Amino acid sequence: MSTVEFTAAATGSPWAPLRHRTFRILWAAQMGSSIGVWMQVVGAQWFLVENAHSSALVAWVQTATLVPVLFLALPAGALADSYNRRSILLASTAASTVLASLLAVMSLAGSLTSWSLLTMLFLLGAANAFTLPAWQAIQPELVPRNELPAASSLSGVTINVARAVGPALAGILVAASGPALVFAINAASFVLVIVALLIWHRPQQESHGRERMIPALGAGVRYTRFGRIVRRILLRVALFAIPGSALWALLPTVAAGRLGLGSSGYGILLAALGIGALIAVVLLPKMRARVSDNVVLAVSAVAFAGSCVAAAQLPLAGVIAMLLVGGFAWLSSLAMLNALMQLSLAQWVRGRGLAIYSLVFMGTQGVGAFIWGIFAEKVGVEQTLLIAAAMLLLTALSVAWFGLQPNTGKLDFSMVTMELAEPDHVYEPAQADLPVHIAVQYQVPRVNESDFVDAMTRVERARRRTGAYEWNLNRRAGSESEGTFVEEFSVASWDEYKAQVTARWTVADSGVYEQALELIDGEPLVRHY
Repeated sequence: MSTVEFTAAATGSPWAPLRHRTFRILWAAQMGSSIGVWMQVVGAQWFLVENAHSSALVAWVQTATLVPVLFLALPAGALADSYNRRSILLASTAASTVLASLLAVMSLAGSLTSWSLLTMLFLLGAANAFTLPAWQAIQPELVPRNELPAASSLSGVTINVARAVGPALAGILVAASGPALVFAINAASFVLVIVALLIWHRPQQESHGRERMIPALGAGVRYTRFGRIVRRILLRVALFAIPGSALWALLPTVAAGRLGLGSSGYGILLAALGIGALIAVVLLPKMRARVSDNVVLAVSAVAFAGSCVAAAQLPLAGVIAMLLVGGFAWLSSLAMLNALMQLSLAQWVRGRGLAIYSLVFMGTQGVGAFIWGIFAEKVGVEQTLLIAAAMLLLTALSVAWFGLQPNTGKLDFSMVTMELAEPDHVYEPAQADLPVHIAVQYQVPRVNESDFVDAMTRVERARRRTGAYEWNLNRRAGSESEGTFVEEFSVASWDEYKAQVTARWTVADSGVYEQALELIDGEPLVRHY
């Protein structure tokens, strides 16, 4: 049997997920909240432009907002896989509401300083770190699998409509009354999300038992480590986001410095990026129908490099034109990678996998913004943007060697029961937390031995993704044992083994194992220790 592929007819419309009432309500609430967040970003950056006079501090707005993901994304993902995702979203959004309200009060009272602003943004980023994995993990509960790419693009729409509308509104309001009002609007926008979540009555989800935190974190990391498709998606995200973060971090300094704009003018620059991204929502499905995903990644990196060069060198009209192109490139690349990530994760690990995606995407932007801010202080803003553009060109070239895996987004990760028979016993093991060792014996015709060994390397990755921490394949010695292979693997506990057998093994894993079984004589002999 060949590798199992999941194919589903496309709906033909990038707006198809909006037919589903729950998705539509949550999507609208997310858009309102995203507008509030972008208004806050402009208010924070412009507060620092006017009070700190440091390109590094302005760039560190991104760092303060995004770096918490580095520390909290994995625990947040484990929580999203073990607890009710709706409850997690309600709690994290309520925390964001309180923090945003406090920021508005501090600004209105005149007690806000550069460092207290960065501290509040860090705390808001921490609340967001718990929101992101749960928010992304509920998407497959809201729309059919074949609409997930469209749903991911529509999530990009909310961000980019917000990027187009929020900064323009914020620029006007900040110029008229200062940042306190935009901070208050952001706090109110979180209330919209809470209302939408209260309206959503989430159906009861199938449960296979709640995992403990430390083993759950280890399982998520192990799944990513041995998932070649997932690893390559994460690599492409990092290679694009690290140099791409330079434009987001330094654009306010370019606006206020080289271009001589005020907060309203800076809002127009961000609006250009947002409008370009909205155009990408409509055109991206048509692009992917004509060229491969790897070509989309390469072209997007080149286009965003052009935006960095424009911000460093061109007059205002040229900058706006190229920012339209940059917004198109940013959404084309990252919305596609996000959708592919969702399609490449099994249900049992989706929260943790998307947490790792958020860690890589937002963490690299946060660290990148910090580094680009230091570079800008040392060598100048324009030179820093040119360095970032050169890195983006290298990112485009790297697709030839480190492109997406061929089956990305096509494998079926719905769950099935592992083929290995469970041992007969009259009671559960007394020490269920002790390791379990499994030995599987195969009789392989000599003509199939080489192909069998190759097939078992793919089985190894499936075993490790789903729980095995050790794995070996041995050939028994002796003429009487000719053609006898023994696969051995260990799982951390009996509960972990039961989860591997009943809740983690997917159709794609089963297809890989069946390829190996087609090469043996008879049935495998399984022993548990």
